[in-house]
Amino acid sequence: MSKSKSPSKDVYTRITDKIIASLEQGVRPWMKPWNAEHAAGRIEKPLRHNGQPYNGINVMMLWAAAADQGYSAPIWMTYRQAKALGAQVRKGESGELVVYANTLVRTAEDEKTGEEIEQAIPFMKGYTVFNVEQIEGLPEAYHQLADPVTDPVERIGHAERFFEATGAEVNHGGNRAYYNITHDRIQMPVFESFRDAESYYATLAHETTHWTRHPSRLGLERDFGRKRFGDEGYAQEELVAELGSAYLCADLGIAPEVREDHSAYIASWLEVLRNDKRAIFTAAAHAQRAVDYLNGMTAKSEKAA
Repeated sequence: MSKSKSPSKDVYTRITDKIIASLEQGVRPWMKPWNAEHAAGRIEKPLRHNGQPYNGINVMMLWAAAADQGYSAPIWMTYRQAKALGAQVRKGESGELVVYANTLVRTAEDEKTGEEIEQAIPFMKGYTVFNVEQIEGLPEAYHQLADPVTDPVERIGHAERFFEATGAEVNHGGNRAYYNITHDRIQMPVFESFRDAESYYATLAHETTHWTRHPSRLGLERDFGRKRFGDEGYAQEELVAELGSAYLCADLGIAPEVREDHSAYIASWLEVLRNDKRAIFTAAAHAQRAVDYLNGMTAKSEKAA
């Protein structure tokens, strides 16, 4: 029988502790171990058994698990889903924790009026999934290898069109990449100064995630109490941008590189996560909203064209 992770700790604590352990080793669990060996594995978010991508906190958790275990396949499924496909999780295999968030509505009595009211109660539960490389007897499609890449330039062209469609103002010059919220513009070093095209677009993805923080976009719901450079609110916003960049790179087929100028943030991220077991869930949710917002803008641009 396959083994699941122990439920002795609550979901928030279990996931946060795992991320803290990675950061303490200098490893960012949201930096996916890119591997093009599998047909579904080209710079891809983790996929459910039906091909639908995971989102939010589950993305980084399964990326980290794939890196730890050396999986090239990005597809995950539950024990029952494997069984329904006529397959079987190998004996002794341990699954990985993913989470499901929803809202429970219950009826209660208003203490002041005595009237019945509906209360929305958010909840989160965890369940266990296995990588397809841990499962025997799956249809061949789940293990299909990738064809050779023949035109990587087209992937970068797609990224160029994506960022243009957001409408963000991007200026080039200097040796720093940053977002200026006062003037609502992104500053980037010139394209030729980057080691390669993917590094340029990965950096632009980070700054464009910051760009969504403007009050006219998502800023009113993304206030971390940031008051000065380097404080806890600043660290939280940087964490959102890091995750947003990783998610965007997965969507766009870009392998991001760790920016050395962001290595100093690890200590501040550790402090934030140790103080609040739900901070990483909040950051992942904001990052996913930013990515959804940007994808929505580009979809409107394509429709208009």
